Amino acid sequence: MISKLPNVTTSIFSVMSKMAADHQALNLSQGFPNFESDPLLIELVNKAMKDGFNQYAPMPGDIDLRAAICEKVKLLHSCVYNIDKEITITAGATQAIFTVLAALVKKDDEVLIFTPAYDCYEPTIELFGGKTRAVQLEAPFYKPNWEKVEDQINNHTKLIIINTPHNPSGAVFSKDDLLQLQKLTEKYDLFVLSDEVYEHIIFDQQIHYSVSKFKALSKRSFVVASFGKTFHNTGWKIGYCLAPEPLMNEFKKVHQYNVFSVNNPIQKALAIYLATPENYLNLSRFYQNKRDLFLELIKDSKFKYTPSEGTYFQMLNFSDIAELSDIDFTEKLTIEHKLATIPVSVFNKNRLDDKQIRVCFAKTNEVLISAAKIINAI
Repeated sequence: MISKLPNVTTSIFSVMSKMAADHQALNLSQGFPNFESDPLLIELVNKAMKDGFNQYAPMPGDIDLRAAICEKVKLLHSCVYNIDKEITITAGATQAIFTVLAALVKKDDEVLIFTPAYDCYEPTIELFGGKTRAVQLEAPFYKPNWEKVEDQINNHTKLIIINTPHNPSGAVFSKDDLLQLQKLTEKYDLFVLSDEVYEHIIFDQQIHYSVSKFKALSKRSFVVASFGKTFHNTGWKIGYCLAPEPLMNEFKKVHQYNVFSVNNPIQKALAIYLATPENYLNLSRFYQNKRDLFLELIKDSKFKYTPSEGTYFQMLNFSDIAELSDIDFTEKLTIEHKLATIPVSVFNKNRLDDKQIRVCFAKTNEVLISAAKIINAI
């Protein structure tokens, strides 16, 4: 058999999590919380199951959940999506990303991404015959250079993927960034896939600028979001996609044969839970407290860092500690010091090694304290 993805290997997240388990290391590599969801949300799911919502949900998703999402987006971004035609519930954000790319990308289409990039983008583009052009974000601030972006656009360019707040760097796109993006998409007639799974985790009074806030940009954009990231239940695999009707029509053509419908009782529970905006509006403060605790604990370590602006990830620079590659350093850190992290070069253009590792601080305070003791001893 000839592989359609001959260059794809096991995800770094799986590799590092297995290494953490094999060596009984604290796992700050994979991006998931180690604390429970709100008990109220668990109760709402249980109630929905007991109330009989255990069969297929409608293909676009539960109508009440779509209405709740519509209200949330209206509240946050002053943008209204049609409940019936422009909102689809998905089996997590990764499925939504896959579906967008399946619906849009044809042979020899080119897609611009910003590296370091979430590792599902490029293989999916390749799977459907497209080609990836990467624009490298420069450490330590990871801000886009829009002149470099424009230099990469040609007659084959169809789509730009953005991710804000950005994984793995924790950087946040500014209002000016979105205006620059809007200008380019109009000039070159491009689509946008906006990965906004960390939309509710943003720090220091910064604002999350969704593409939904910009009228011209929203008309040519897919927005992808995740409830798992938002409400500490990544294993539920539930998210959603927003897009204007012509784009959503193409999305649904793939979605209906890929997933068809998503977990029904969880949709019923989330529809009720979203009716209280504080359930998502308070998340930034919750995670900023964790970021601030973690950085205070490691402030005297040999690692260098720029505080994360969003997400629940923090980049650490180890260039004053070792001359190893980031891959070798994370392996040594896991095996010898019992702390698992992620080497960032695997997400970079041409595997650029800036001596940066990524840690996840979506952990209990006890775990963060234990991790800090290891970090401070290095």
